[in-house]
Amino acid sequence: MTRHRFTIAALYHFTPFPDPEPLKASLLEKCRAHGICGTLLLAQEGINGTIAGQDNDIHAIIAEIKALPGCASLEWKLSYADAPPFHRMKIRLKKEIVTMGQPTIDPLKSVGRYVTPEAWNALITDPDTIVIDTRNDYEVAIGSFKRAIDPGTKSFRDFPDWFRQFRAQQAQQGRKAKLAMFCTGGIRCEKATAFAREEGFEEVYHLKGGILKYLETVPEAESLWQGDCFVFDHRVSVQHGLKPGEYALCHACRMPLSPDDRTSPLYVEGESCPHCHHTRNATQRARYAARQHQMALAQARGTVHLGQPSGTERDE
Repeated sequence: MTRHRFTIAALYHFTPFPDPEPLKASLLEKCRAHGICGTLLLAQEGINGTIAGQDNDIHAIIAEIKALPGCASLEWKLSYADAPPFHRMKIRLKKEIVTMGQPTIDPLKSVGRYVTPEAWNALITDPDTIVIDTRNDYEVAIGSFKRAIDPGTKSFRDFPDWFRQFRAQQAQQGRKAKLAMFCTGGIRCEKATAFAREEGFEEVYHLKGGILKYLETVPEAESLWQGDCFVFDHRVSVQHGLKPGEYALCHACRMPLSPDDRTSPLYVEGESCPHCHHTRNATQRARYAARQHQMALAQARGTVHLGQPSGTERDE
């Protein structure tokens, strides 16, 4: 069995944290003591994030998080990498652990019905089911499920407006469809399915564990997933079996780049890519080039440049 140097844990849990500030200091101290890197988000509604480290240390931190008030049923998934997925540890205090901007939505009160990865194919191949990808456009662009609708959102904050337009179209057609929603690890669907139910849809389903659990669980020969799955660390994307994908990240605009993108004459590592070449000026490119040079020097020394982006610098 192949042994990997780093264990990666994607985790979230909705539970009331009336005062998350003391939790931040305590968790940060424990993560640093265990050599953990990554990002955790804390809010009054719970915890969310992705962290990486040695396997024993990751399990120790998961145990610490599960011991927090109301976190015994923490949702978490493991994957593995040979290179460090993050370069530093950050814990941020936020208004929401996944930002939808709808203060009345409470996943602890109402969510969609969970569907296991094993049962997901039957649901989304049912012609009466409308399949909705709740992720953002740059994520959907590199992979999604067959038949899935792409809302074309730039941010999860855009999803409610898109969904209300979708609801209006459904009403014009005189139907209230059965909905199947999915996202990377499951957290966005906690809010998206709750929102859909608040908007009047009764049959709303949610892929439990998200795409990551599906890719880990369902054999590739039986899979309805097409392409790669964007992830929020230096791997950029994963494939079936959670193997690292073929995408890299543009350090100028943070867009995922396919192997073909990286053969474009508009691609200069660390400076520009086909997505952003025409939107960056000479001053910006010079700054990016200087950063890339310093990163290369740091890599040659076997260290990490402090200005190097950590993970993908995006929240789910």
